[in-house]
Amino acid sequence: MDAYERITRNTAEVVTEEEVRELAEDPEGERVYVGYEPSGVLHLGHLLTANKLMDLQDAGMEVVVLLADVHAYLNDKGSFEEIRATADQMKEQFLAYGLDEDQTEFVLGSSFQLDEDYELDLHAMQVETSLKRAQRAMAEIQSGETPKVSHVVYPLMQALDIEYLDLDLAIGGMDQRKVHMLAREELPSVGYEKRPVLHTPIIGDLGSGEGKMSSSEGVTISMEDSTEDLEEKVNQAFCPPTRDPEGEKVHPVLELFQYHVFPRFEEVVVERPDEYGGDLVYEAYEALAADLESGELHPADAKGALASALDELIEPGRERLREIRGE
Repeated sequence: MDAYERITRNTAEVVTEEEVRELAEDPEGERVYVGYEPSGVLHLGHLLTANKLMDLQDAGMEVVVLLADVHAYLNDKGSFEEIRATADQMKEQFLAYGLDEDQTEFVLGSSFQLDEDYELDLHAMQVETSLKRAQRAMAEIQSGETPKVSHVVYPLMQALDIEYLDLDLAIGGMDQRKVHMLAREELPSVGYEKRPVLHTPIIGDLGSGEGKMSSSEGVTISMEDSTEDLEEKVNQAFCPPTRDPEGEKVHPVLELFQYHVFPRFEEVVVERPDEYGGDLVYEAYEALAADLESGELHPADAKGALASALDELIEPGRERLREIRGE
């Protein structure tokens, strides 16, 4: 695939296509980032954007991972000491998962967000941005919590981070879309250029196919899960024998194959006894999804292959966690 296809594959939105195509003409050395609140163990939501970062590294881009300790503090995730300890742990997990250490720069937000120039620019953005606009940007991330002043400062800082980290491209899940649109609207108001953005999909809740996979509610998979825990969660996953479940539901098993497994494996082997037709081998997601739809691939067999692949993906991070914790 060409650079543009690699940069944009498995994205839900490209903002804008023209800007990203221009970037793809010579991606070598261009800087791209994702920001993460250091708030716990990495889960599949984090790793979806990490997969995209690996695509971008393969295209020659330099990756910046912002470990947003100030954002986490504003979001009441603990003391700075606790948050920074978690940030160190997250860095180790990302590297274990597969980010190229030579092409990845890890940055603590507090290393630049407390500087005078940044603070003055933040105040300038506060003057230019309406309260309603900032609240709208933060609404999805806030998740129904009682609004606080920190919640409207948070997205303005995300916008400024793009400038202060000297970035050419920003990455985030679709839940970050309103923040990124605010950044594109408001950065020019304080004299900075807007940047293109890629948004990755939101994986549905594993157990129900409704809403989104979250570490705080529903069922998710993290690097903390043992092989047995992971298998149990996948075996209980919502997996209808169709690509398009009814109503508002999505198909989390197929989503995990599409966005997590096939980008990292050249082929997927579904092991089956000879009496049930023998093993199935897939080199592309579409073939697997079509077989599930047709009935050639039973949901139980699909889940077994998914659990095996996910376990292989998170094992290095799981092992690194054990080392950190002295287990």
